[in-house]
Amino acid sequence: YHSLYSNTIGSYNTANGIGVLYSNTTGNYNTATGMDALTSNSIGNYNTANGVSALFSNTTGSNNTAYGYNTLYSNTTGDKNTAIGYESYYYNTTGSENTAIGYQALYSNTSGVMNSALGYRALYSNTIGNGNTANGYTSLYSNSTGWNNTANGFYSLYFNSTGENNMAYGTASLFYNTSGSNNTAYGGWSLFT
Repeated sequence: YHSLYSNTIGSYNTANGIGVLYSNTTGNYNTATGMDALTSNSIGNYNTANGVSALFSNTTGSNNTAYGYNTLYSNTTGDKNTAIGYESYYYNTTGSENTAIGYQALYSNTSGVMNSALGYRALYSNTIGNGNTANGYTSLYSNSTGWNNTANGFYSLYFNSTGENNMAYGTASLFYNTSGSNNTAYGGWSLFT
């Protein structure tokens, strides 16, 4: 099937690959490269998708950037998101202003906003948590609904799921914290259990 197949009045779009921007009707200034990239986009604007099925489900979301296989795959209406890496930010539908860089970073996020994940599976389980920052291999891995947490270092705040306003700096710091809030840990293995 053809790229830009449904385009009616959309302008300044670039499509390279099978099924790319297939459903676009009035969306403008979109760039998509790779089979099925931005294939469902209809009226979304200023999106960039580079990779097989990147931003596949996007319909009206705008100002998104996706690089890599299945990045931002489920995004429909979310805006101002950046995803770089294999299946990063895969399940997002309506979440906005998130940044995910790394293999399956922010993988499960659906509607959480203003999160930043950098590293292999960082913030992997986050669904609706907001304002979290995870830097490091599997940091804040189990976080699902917790808000305003900061984790810097491998495995930091690994088991945190609902805890809020925690700060962990160092490898495995606050590792077993699940629902505790307002904690600060500096140094590798600090407040581990």
